[in-house]
Amino acid sequence: MMAEKIIIIDFGSQYTQLISRKIREHHIYCEITPYNKDFKLNSDIKGIILSGSPHSVTDKQAPYTDVSRLAETAPVLGICYGAQLIAQQCGGEVFPSRNREFGKSQLFIEVRDSLLKGISDYSTVWMSHSDSIQSLSDNIEVIAKTDHISVAAFKTKKFRNPVYGLQFHPEVTHTEDGQKVLATFLIKICGCKQAFIPSLFIEDSVEKIKKQTGNKKVVMAISGGVDSTVAATLIHKAIGQNLHCIFVDNGLLRKHEFEEVLDGYKSIGLNVKGIDAKNRFYQELTGITDPEKKRKIIGGLFIDIFEEEAKKIKNVRFLGQGTIYPDVIESVSESGPSVTIKSHHNVGGLPDRMDLELIEPLRFLFKDEVRRIGRSLNLPDKFLKRHPFPGPGLGIRILGAISPEKVRILQEADHIYMELLKETGEYDKIWQAGAVLLPVQSVGVMGDKRTYEYTIALRAVTSEDAMTADWADLPRELLAKISNAIINLVRGVNRVVYDVSSKPPATIEWE
Repeated sequence: MMAEKIIIIDFGSQYTQLISRKIREHHIYCEITPYNKDFKLNSDIKGIILSGSPHSVTDKQAPYTDVSRLAETAPVLGICYGAQLIAQQCGGEVFPSRNREFGKSQLFIEVRDSLLKGISDYSTVWMSHSDSIQSLSDNIEVIAKTDHISVAAFKTKKFRNPVYGLQFHPEVTHTEDGQKVLATFLIKICGCKQAFIPSLFIEDSVEKIKKQTGNKKVVMAISGGVDSTVAATLIHKAIGQNLHCIFVDNGLLRKHEFEEVLDGYKSIGLNVKGIDAKNRFYQELTGITDPEKKRKIIGGLFIDIFEEEAKKIKNVRFLGQGTIYPDVIESVSESGPSVTIKSHHNVGGLPDRMDLELIEPLRFLFKDEVRRIGRSLNLPDKFLKRHPFPGPGLGIRILGAISPEKVRILQEADHIYMELLKETGEYDKIWQAGAVLLPVQSVGVMGDKRTYEYTIALRAVTSEDAMTADWADLPRELLAKISNAIINLVRGVNRVVYDVSSKPPATIEWE
């Protein structure tokens, strides 16, 4: 059973999820908890990390946690804001920096303490702070500095367990020895055994789901995507036919997707019911052009249909979801200061009247980790290698108003795009691809006739976890082949363009 873990207390930093990823690269399990949520301190917690924050510890309403309480349980490492919070609570003073540091700095080691063991002088570190620790109490020792600040790293023996502070960010790639520093804290100081492997995660998740559900039933919407498929398989492994899956055809799926996904789920033994609701969605979406309104309508109607079907199942007490961590980051302000980028189909939206308790076994995992869990569950590649697909489906890849005819056009174009990517081996090299139908028509010539038809935009990106993404540099010959096939075979299209924007500033989806 997987027991030991690292807890990251999140004060709203943009780097919090990156800290989590870097910890898991050492095969150590970690969980993120907002600073304002209570959690149990027990022997399973091997170490605690305090994140950075967009706030200043000098603010009247600054995010706060009691470091002495945490240090009674396990070693603590504060990063940026977390380090300043530790220093402040140990009697030090934090003020706005005379010389703010944003970017690379050179680290000078003052004390060869265990945390910085093996780190060379002049090692490059990444700074991002406008406050600095100006004075320290006697119980804190400086172990590193930079040209600009006198306290870049420190330790204190004031508490029962070791407590360290880093003004720089060890989790970013710009910090040359950042992974060494994290490894030292996790393995040498916290004593983690590096035992976070898929089989243990599965065993632990199954045990938790069994304990949580008892003999009650779970209802779950599934989409054919990696996240919902892996989550459903985990829940099925725990409770078998007590899991009731519902797959809704909203009329905005890819070509042949409804039938193919249903067949695939039945082949792996899931208890699934397919619902054809295309016409209901088309009717509700008539004339709607605003992207957020489309998302809300699609999500709201989906919930209505899902609720109708769920009520037909007796003794249901739980709702399963394939929520993963990037869903949470983009949709919900867990700790207060982050901004919602877009509403997400997996996060929120559950009506109170359903009165169901959530089961989200993948909530703190990233996409690549979910795929590793899926491989350990022996799921077919057609599920695991499938590109991410938005919950609202083609509804947000049809810019402007949606109609059955526009859905047909986009389904045909997207199908050609996907098949050619797969035939050439490019599909598995990229993170996500899809076609977008633009709400503009342009002049073209086909044969001897003038045409006035739609434009298809092709999108393909490379990424590790969808938090950032770069446009995929597909071969020019392949793009020409895709464009030619779409224009020749899809009635209603006479122009194809390729999107070469990255995230940020763009998003992966156009809406």
